[in-house]
Amino acid sequence: MPPKRMSKQKRGNKAAAGATVPKRPKIEHRSLPNVIGEVLTHGEGDTGQLGLGENILGRKRPAKVDLPANMVQVCAGGMHTVCLTATGEVYSFGCNDEGALGRNTSVEGSETRPGKVDVPGHVVMLSAGDSHTAALLDNGQVYAWGNFRDGNGRMGLFTAGQQENLPVPLPIDIPMVKIASGGNHLVCLSTDSNIYTCGCAEQGQLGRVAQCFSNRGGRKGLDYVLKPNIVRCLRYKTKRTASFSDIWTGQDFTYAEESISKTVYGWGLNNYCQLGLTDMNNRYVPARLLCYSDEKKWLSIEGGIHHTVSLDENGKVYTHGRGDYGRLGLGKDCQHVLVPTMVIGIRSETCTGIAAGTCVSFAVCQDGKMYAWGMGTSKQLATGEEDDECLPVVMEGKQLETRAGVSISAGGQHTVILAREKPEDSKDSKDFKRECI
Repeated sequence: MPPKRMSKQKRGNKAAAGATVPKRPKIEHRSLPNVIGEVLTHGEGDTGQLGLGENILGRKRPAKVDLPANMVQVCAGGMHTVCLTATGEVYSFGCNDEGALGRNTSVEGSETRPGKVDVPGHVVMLSAGDSHTAALLDNGQVYAWGNFRDGNGRMGLFTAGQQENLPVPLPIDIPMVKIASGGNHLVCLSTDSNIYTCGCAEQGQLGRVAQCFSNRGGRKGLDYVLKPNIVRCLRYKTKRTASFSDIWTGQDFTYAEESISKTVYGWGLNNYCQLGLTDMNNRYVPARLLCYSDEKKWLSIEGGIHHTVSLDENGKVYTHGRGDYGRLGLGKDCQHVLVPTMVIGIRSETCTGIAAGTCVSFAVCQDGKMYAWGMGTSKQLATGEEDDECLPVVMEGKQLETRAGVSISAGGQHTVILAREKPEDSKDSKDFKRECI
């Protein structure tokens, strides 16, 4: 079952806004598709994560959030939401108990409506975990705010025991090109093709901490896991140090694509074969994943807690891992799948995006249709009901009648959609499909 909300306490923001942005030239970052849309939310909203105000505690169908119309990215954390505009501005709403919103919410109810986050620079990408958020600037600098947690409770963000209520810079002077967040860990891909990780290491999700040090760094202390450091990996056959070209995360695990061979590596939690390794043992260092064939180009790999959703270059969706509640989309009798298996219930020819929540999965198609499957209890599927769906179903609602999906993100108990108006003629329709690829 998805984790229930924690107690809600109002806290003022005490942390400083962080250092000024260093003067660096713009770099070739992993920019998002330049498709502008509007933000829709549904699911449970008892901590304000839907952005619809204090009186809206849940929605079975997508509802429009009062935000600027020039949004390019939506990102759902555990119980909060962050959105990015085409002009590089960040808006947040939801639970702020541990600073995940990056702004002052001392005014009663202010966390339930979108508010602007003062990030010192032009943001090009966001990521969000259970209680933290990160932002990548156009010069490669990364800012983050909030807190990491593990089985013992609060860890702090980059400093032991210290959560950050306002954006602070990543304590490393290396430009990054992409960021990704697990539930309680942050992964960054640098301009020199290295991977840096920080946060909770209990399940091996950092890929650089031995099991004996995975509990808060052991005798090395919390700084060992909270300070970003390089993931070391030897290339298959050559035994030379690997460089990486892409990164993805699940709740407690990480995937990475090697630059030259395009081999996929993974590390972290594997108790339900989330990594596609059939021994069900966690990995504390990168492992080559044979189930992700080198012959196939993987565009995206997204994970929930116990399952993984993948998208290949042909627009086909695959799932593996734990199958109860229908989260794999492979039928009601599917309880456990060891390796990536194609989801055949998506009728559109080509998918352009995927997402995975705690016990749910999503796919966005080239024609703007969106499919959902998995646990229905939290109303994340936009079916209007709370039944589980073991096969993909088309997401529906009044707000989707005239809009097409651009991208989607799933939190602990809510879903966020970036959608745009459907084109009215065939020429515009072709342009729309081209933009979404």
